[in-house]
Amino acid sequence: MLIDDFEKYILREKQAAQNTVNAYIKDLEHFEEFTIERGIRNLTDVSNADIVGYIMELKKEDKSRSTVNRKLTSIRTFYKYILKEGRVRENPAENIKSPRIEKKDIEYLAIEDIDKLMALPDETLKGKRDRAILELMYATGIRASELIDMKLDDCNMRMGFVKCSGEHSKARIIPIGRPARMALENYIYDVRPAMLRGGSSESLFVNYIGESMTRQGLWKILKEYGELAGFKIKLTPQVIRNSFAVHMLQNGADIKSIQELMGHEDIAATQAYLAVTKNRIKDVYDRAHPRA
Repeated sequence: MLIDDFEKYILREKQAAQNTVNAYIKDLEHFEEFTIERGIRNLTDVSNADIVGYIMELKKEDKSRSTVNRKLTSIRTFYKYILKEGRVRENPAENIKSPRIEKKDIEYLAIEDIDKLMALPDETLKGKRDRAILELMYATGIRASELIDMKLDDCNMRMGFVKCSGEHSKARIIPIGRPARMALENYIYDVRPAMLRGGSSESLFVNYIGESMTRQGLWKILKEYGELAGFKIKLTPQVIRNSFAVHMLQNGADIKSIQELMGHEDIAATQAYLAVTKNRIKDVYDRAHPRA
């Protein structure tokens, strides 16, 4: 009951994306299973020690620090809500520190690798659709969920931009360049009707049977082309998103514009890409300057 109420709250009041809501609920249900095993009948009876015990259990199961942090965030958000609702007198998740996460290097493709990637799709219906997907992802830097959720009506081919709903229902308008525009027009006007087979769909990208593209389907497409290209890193939506940001910065785009295009709430998330460009400039200097 409490989890159901919380789900309605974050959907209605916080306007969280459905994927975010699902992650919160899954985390809380897992935590509830742990508390039941410890003989706790209601989540309102949970203590600070119980949550610490849960975190320790996750660490014993060798869960990654990012996973532990995500679950702890879900628990914190849940207890903030029921404290606000007056269902508990204090927040048992308060003062529990999140495990420190080591910063990973940002993985991205070189510009020549992007060119190689875009040349891989063939001229079949699938190939033309896949080219449109790859070109759109690189042209806009959108997230996997944003591409999956994009509707046909979100594309304005005449003006050359797409509308992206983004997280927290904050829409943003993103321009697209000539290659992406051509690939998208080819897909929308020639390929998509054939894939729909006389049916209809609001979704921009569909599969062979005219159904909306799924997250699993998208990852499978990227895995296929990543292996074909022989990249040293795994090709994922985040790698293409990173490539968009890094290449934009390398070519003179300002950080605020990148933040807006990528839909980052916090500019710190965008600033992480600056380290990549600074390292590249230093490498170029070290190689090129005679007295470096």
